[in-house]
Amino acid sequence: MSENLKVHYIQHVPFEPPAGILNFLKEKEISVSKTLLYRSEEFPDLKEFDILFIMGGPMGVYDEDKFKWIKEEKKFIEKAIKNNKTIVGICLGAQLIADILGARVYRNRYKEIGWFEIEMEKEILKTKFFKGFPEKIVPFHWHGDTFDIPENSIKIGKSEATENQGFIFNNRVIGLQFHLEVTEDSVRKMIENGKDELKKDRYIQTPEQILGKKENFTHLSKLLNIFLNNLLSSAKLKTD
Repeated sequence: MSENLKVHYIQHVPFEPPAGILNFLKEKEISVSKTLLYRSEEFPDLKEFDILFIMGGPMGVYDEDKFKWIKEEKKFIEKAIKNNKTIVGICLGAQLIADILGARVYRNRYKEIGWFEIEMEKEILKTKFFKGFPEKIVPFHWHGDTFDIPENSIKIGKSEATENQGFIFNNRVIGLQFHLEVTEDSVRKMIENGKDELKKDRYIQTPEQILGKKENFTHLSKLLNIFLNNLLSSAKLKTD
């Protein structure tokens, strides 16, 4: 199904890797390349990949003065969108896509960190990417910003703390405010590097609450597999 597909990912900080996505792609023996922006690596030629993953990070889309690569990254993502690539933005990645598509990105009313339920839009469950998903899921969250849904996009779902949890644009560009890709190990690294944010609040769980939910990691892995299999099938149809 996927022997000819090539995947590229953009990683912003050492502690937010593709984690479960890489495990899945390795099992499928799919070619993977990367741009590590914290090491000032170059963006690839658009011909070098079919699917692009844009990972998360603690910075915001508006931090261009602090992180000089954000401006270049936006230009690269915009080119990838215009060249009909299949793209998945996660957390910061989704916010970057929303910004590029002209939607507003701003501080959310609440920080949302931990395991919180998302109610999926009925329309989204009929799409090729979320076929097989239940009406409610409990993914992992770690964000303080949110976005408006870009024009001509389908909303994915909402949680109590965050009205807009994601979108699909043009049937091939997906923004996920939440994390399906995390593993227990990657979440531990996020906690180690983001301790300052874990202050008691309505939608912020403690490290013990987060890491104590072992069954959530298992459930998340199953959802990720469904999503990625759907994604690969869709991308493969385009390259055939």
